[in-house]
Amino acid sequence: MQKRVIILCYRKIIDIRSAKQWDKLVFESTYLEFKMQAQNFSQGTAYTSYAELLRNVPNAQRLAGMVTPSLTGYIQQLGSIMPDVLNNIGRRFLTFSKFQLEIINSDISDKDKHQVAVNFYSEPLFWHDTIDNYLLISAQQAENQLNVENNCISTNLMQLQPYINITSLQYHN
Repeated sequence: MQKRVIILCYRKIIDIRSAKQWDKLVFESTYLEFKMQAQNFSQGTAYTSYAELLRNVPNAQRLAGMVTPSLTGYIQQLGSIMPDVLNNIGRRFLTFSKFQLEIINSDISDKDKHQVAVNFYSEPLFWHDTIDNYLLISAQQAENQLNVENNCISTNLMQLQPYINITSLQYHN
């Protein structure tokens, strides 16, 4: 039987309306860093928005990479466990191996317009089955820890939710 190995991406959008404490800290930190870094590109121009900078200033697409370090400490606080993604019994379980910051919108002179997304990419997972709108998955390394006596592995049942995407699918024999 072929095994399906997937990588999931969870896209967490953070803006002025974000209510969770971690989200608020990320919002503040990324906005301050955006303002500082964007000044390097907007100096001597009338451009204040991220979109204007992208359209009119060479290399402005580098801003997301320049803002990312302001997020690193907050990412470490998560302990490699994705925020907001729960299994069917309400526990955070999904580990991530990498993340990417995306600036959706921002403006040097208007904090309310600042909006970012943090894309979290899971470790490889075995996708065993789909039950209604739930994925039955297990960590890829779980197969190596297979309990030989009762031939079972630890699984999680996860409801599909907005902003979760299967970004990679591989078939293995």
